Amino acid sequence: MTILEKVSSETRGIFNMFFDKEPLNYLEAASLYGVIAQGRYNIAALEILYNHAEDTELKSLIKEALERHNKTLIEHSEEMLQNSGGNIPALSFNRRTLHKTSLNIPPDAHLTDGEVAIAVGTMGKAAQMALLAALHQSYQVDVALMYREMLDAGLDWDYRLLQLMLDRGWLPRLAKIQH
Repeated sequence: MTILEKVSSETRGIFNMFFDKEPLNYLEAASLYGVIAQGRYNIAALEILYNHAEDTELKSLIKEALERHNKTLIEHSEEMLQNSGGNIPALSFNRRTLHKTSLNIPPDAHLTDGEVAIAVGTMGKAAQMALLAALHQSYQVDVALMYREMLDAGLDWDYRLLQLMLDRGWLPRLAKIQH
């Protein structure tokens, strides 16, 4: 792609964001609705996982997932859905206190930090796949850009979680196949 083509593409994108406003299509609205509903559940699950975690860096990553990723995505999705006349899911869950210190959970009912990290990582990867699928169904530039920005931020977060898991030995070391 030449520089002129790139400039034309960016200009077209900016023009569409401001002037070519159309209502969300059914797939976009359904995706936003699903993101909101799943995000609300994810908040409840992440709060519980935060309270099981004992490692301070893991707690910090979970709190970031709650505040900067999940809640931000929900807020943007609700705004876009409301601006297009869509209904917001009524689904809600109990809020939990985020405890900074270890709780007295019996060992047989308590997740280890490695188990918490794997659960949080699995949730993150599922969220990334859902956002990618929603991005592929997006027509509106502002919706697609929101998904792309959240995907970029999520990939950075996933990388930091993976590094922590490697550093702490929470991932199994798989032997390489040798011929």
